[in-house]
Amino acid sequence: MLPIKGLPIKGLYEVAIKVRDLSTAETFYRDLLGLTEGLRDEKRKWLFLRAGGNAGMFVLQEEQGEFPKQHFAFTVQDEDLAASKAALEAKGIETEGPVYHEWMPARSLYFADPDGNDLELCAPL
Repeated sequence: MLPIKGLPIKGLYEVAIKVRDLSTAETFYRDLLGLTEGLRDEKRKWLFLRAGGNAGMFVLQEEQGEFPKQHFAFTVQDEDLAASKAALEAKGIETEGPVYHEWMPARSLYFADPDGNDLELCAPL
């Protein structure tokens, strides 16, 4: 299939993930990772969080049941990876890396959220 001509996609603005407990996920993403609240929808149990100011949104959607684990990467500066690793580990969060990706090129630090989603702090070089 060929891409649609004239569709000028410039980047990714919003990602939504399912979480089992909105309060737990909110504490992790807002208080630990530093994302900021954009909008709270109590009726649907959704929380829109800003990642990097106006760079994009990360939406937490509470849902019961089973759902597949996902992978998400947040952009960071390379000089912040060591401090990020230390801060996460000080909170008891296991990390892997930094890992160098020659094909990107970038260095990445990996860890998991409370629902087991695979998260990455990616520092493009």
